[in-house]
Amino acid sequence: MIVLQKRTFRGGVHPEEYKELTENKPIETAEIPDKVILPLSQNIGAPSKPIVKAGDHVKVGQKIADAAGFVSVPLHASITGKVSNVGKHLHPNGHLAPAVVIEKEGADQDFNLKEVKGWEKLSKDKMIKAVNEAGLVGFGGATFPTHVKLSPPKDKPIDTVIINGAECEPYLTADHRLMLESPEDIVKGLQLIMKILGAENGYIGVESNKKDAAKALEEALPDDSDIKITVVKVKYPQGGEKQLIKSMLNREVPPPPGLPMDVGVVVQNVGTTVAVYEAIRYKKPVIDRIVTVTGRGVKEPGNLKFRIGTMMADLVKQCGGLTDDVEKVVMGGPMMGISQFDLTVPAIKGTSGIVIMPAEDVVSPEEQNCIKCGRCVQACPMNLVPNMIAVLTDAGEFDKAEKLNAMTCIECGSCSYACPAKIWLVQKIKYAKAEINARRKKAS
Repeated sequence: MIVLQKRTFRGGVHPEEYKELTENKPIETAEIPDKVILPLSQNIGAPSKPIVKAGDHVKVGQKIADAAGFVSVPLHASITGKVSNVGKHLHPNGHLAPAVVIEKEGADQDFNLKEVKGWEKLSKDKMIKAVNEAGLVGFGGATFPTHVKLSPPKDKPIDTVIINGAECEPYLTADHRLMLESPEDIVKGLQLIMKILGAENGYIGVESNKKDAAKALEEALPDDSDIKITVVKVKYPQGGEKQLIKSMLNREVPPPPGLPMDVGVVVQNVGTTVAVYEAIRYKKPVIDRIVTVTGRGVKEPGNLKFRIGTMMADLVKQCGGLTDDVEKVVMGGPMMGISQFDLTVPAIKGTSGIVIMPAEDVVSPEEQNCIKCGRCVQACPMNLVPNMIAVLTDAGEFDKAEKLNAMTCIECGSCSYACPAKIWLVQKIKYAKAEINARRKKAS
């Protein structure tokens, strides 16, 4: 059943969408690269621990690194080949980080799906174990280990599961295409997640600019299903967990360290949901995902299903290559993504988009003095005062910034987008958060 929801969250902005570049482009399977670079850190929490060495031969889907704790996941080979190196490599976060490099060998590069006998009747613990062993993390960009989300404390009962299909970032359409092309898998994944959590209510949230996806999902529902497809207002950051919960359920997630589970909710991205279904039904590890390669700086924008660890340069090449006037490349969306200075970095589990912009699409104005207009306050979905936190950050007053709840910032960039003085508000708040975290660690 489709439900139109007029309620929304406080704040937010309405950036230009630019989704027309790829929203009608079906998902294509990317060519298997000659080499993959698999960083051991592809998730929030502890990096994986390598269990292979240079010279080892591995098969696609084979585990090459173990989880290093509860908030960690294993890592798997995304191609069949020879491990050429286990060492430091440039990570999309801009730092050198440990990675496993595999050179392709042989023509048989497919992971053979074998259905698990009785998969629909597996116990909760066996399903969580399958998700854990698959190395699954949130595909929306946060990369939180999925098995952790599916294992809430006993004193935090979950009554509702929300599948996040909002995809509110400009340019990105990978989730939209997945909802159009694999709605049945999303529904099956939601049903499995609800079973694991013992949740009675299931929702799929879709922004109103994707009504075709909402229709496809509705048609994929079983006749006796109580799952609701909720169409929400187009507004950024509608895809944020707390914002989606507010819009769809009118529940307020407490400030940090509060989590959605504190209000009885678990939120999963649509791509993550399909991966949960594949992990439980086929024991398929995370060896691939969908990415949108887009922007006016790439000749043939598209949506690609690629092997984890493929270099961004290879994906761009499959989309026709760069135009002559490229100014900026961003991994993720333009609001929360990370700028890249080298396309030999790998696309990883959290890579939802590669946005490539020519010079005329990149605005880099000089900061002006704050005019105290309050637009950043109006835009902030977390009820913060971004301009004051930025002033305190510039002054090195991090204790005072903390008292103004700087750590609550979700780094969505709405404040910077709304600021007429073009102050780098979100960058300053991110810096403040890093300093506050460093001081906390030093004090502990």
